[in-house]
Amino acid sequence: MKLIWTILNYFIFLYPLYMSFVWTTGALLFYFRRERKPFDFRIDRYPFFSILIPAHNEARIIRDMLNTLNDLDYPAYEVIVIDDNSTDATARILDDFTENNKDWFKVIHLSPNSGKAAALNAGILFSKGELILTLDADCFINKDVLKIFAWHFVKYPRTGAVTGNPRIINRTSLLGKIQIGEYSSIIGLIKRTQRILGKILTVSGVIAAFRKSALCSCGLFDSDTVTEDIDITWKLQKKFWDVKFEPHALCWILAPETWLGLWRQRIRWGQGGIEVLRKHRDIWFDARMRRFWPIYLEYIIAILWSFSLASLILSWFVVYALYYFGIIPIEPTQPFIPPVWTGSILALVCLLQSVVSFSIDYHYENKTFFKYYFWIIWYPFFYWLINAAGMIMGVFNVFIRRKGVSVKWESPDRGLHTIK
Repeated sequence: MKLIWTILNYFIFLYPLYMSFVWTTGALLFYFRRERKPFDFRIDRYPFFSILIPAHNEARIIRDMLNTLNDLDYPAYEVIVIDDNSTDATARILDDFTENNKDWFKVIHLSPNSGKAAALNAGILFSKGELILTLDADCFINKDVLKIFAWHFVKYPRTGAVTGNPRIINRTSLLGKIQIGEYSSIIGLIKRTQRILGKILTVSGVIAAFRKSALCSCGLFDSDTVTEDIDITWKLQKKFWDVKFEPHALCWILAPETWLGLWRQRIRWGQGGIEVLRKHRDIWFDARMRRFWPIYLEYIIAILWSFSLASLILSWFVVYALYYFGIIPIEPTQPFIPPVWTGSILALVCLLQSVVSFSIDYHYENKTFFKYYFWIIWYPFFYWLINAAGMIMGVFNVFIRRKGVSVKWESPDRGLHTIK
C-alpha cells in the first residue's frame, strides 16, 4: 500500500513538472523562430472571407459584437449570424441590424435548436467566401485579424485552419484574473509547443479560420461530440491539412465568472476531449498518423493524473478521518499526507512558467498586463482541482452515464456580471 501511494505521489508531482518544462521549452522555440521579429502580413491577393457566428440567446452581447465587425481592415468579407432558435430578443436584434447593413450582413434563423455544429454547417452552406472565420458571440476581434489569417492561406496552400489568440476582457473578478494567467501560461504555451511538434490538439472554438475546401473535404462539422472544435481539428489533420497557431490574430473574449459556469465549461471540455479520443482511436493503426501519437498519449496521461490526484485526496481524507476517530493509528511518515516540498517546487515552476508566458504575451497586451501575474499563484490550488474533477466527470459522462451529445445547446456563462 505504501509503495502504491508513494508512486502516486511522485506521478502527481512529476507529470506537471515535466510538462511544464516541455511547454516552456516549446513555446520559447516557437517565439524565437516565428514570433520575436516584426512580421509583414501583406499579400498580393485577399480571398473573400465569410465570418460565421452561431448564436443562441445572446441578446445581451450580440449587438456590441456585430458593431465591431462593421469596419474591419479587409477588402472583401461578409458576416453571417446563425440564430439557433433563440428564446430571448436575439432574433429581433439581428433582424433590426440586418435592415441597416444588408450589404455585408445576413442572418439565418434555425428552428428547432439544432446545436452549434449544425448551425456552423448551415452558415457554411450559405456562405460565399473561399475562407471561413468562425467566432463565438462574445468574441471581439482586432481589425487586422482577417489579413493575418489570409496570409497563411495564400502563402501555404496546404493550410486548412489557423487558430487565433484569445485574450480575457473581464478582469475584475478573481476567476477572470486567474483565467488571464491560464490562457497565457497554459493554453498559449501548449498551442505554441504543439505547433512546433507538428500537430495541434484543437483550434480555439472561440476564433478559428478555415479553408472552405478543407472543411468540405472532411465532411464539415460533426454533431457527435460536445466539442466540435477539437473534432474538426483532428478531422482536418487526418486529411493531412496543416493546422496552425497564429498569436498575432488577437481576439478578446468574456470568461466565466461564476463557479457553476466554470464547472460546466470544464466538464464540457473534459467530455469532448474524451469523445474525440474514442472517435479517432484509429490513428494508432496508421503509421502516417504517428505525429498524433504524442498528443493522444499526453491526453491519456492527463486523464490518469486526474484520477490519481482524486484518489490521493480521497485517501487522505479517509485515512485522517479514521485516525481522528481513533479507528486506526497513523504515522506522519506514511505517504497519506499532502506533499510539502514537491508542492513548493510545483508552485515555483508554475511561477517561472508564467514569467515566460507573460513575457511573450506582453507584446500583445497593455503595460499593466504583469499586474495579473500575482494572481497566477491561485491557479494550482483551484484550477488543477476543478480541471481534474471536470475530466473525471467527462469520463463518467462518456463511459458510465453514456450521456451522449445533446442536439440542443445553451450559451455558456459569458462573464457579463462585471462588464458595463
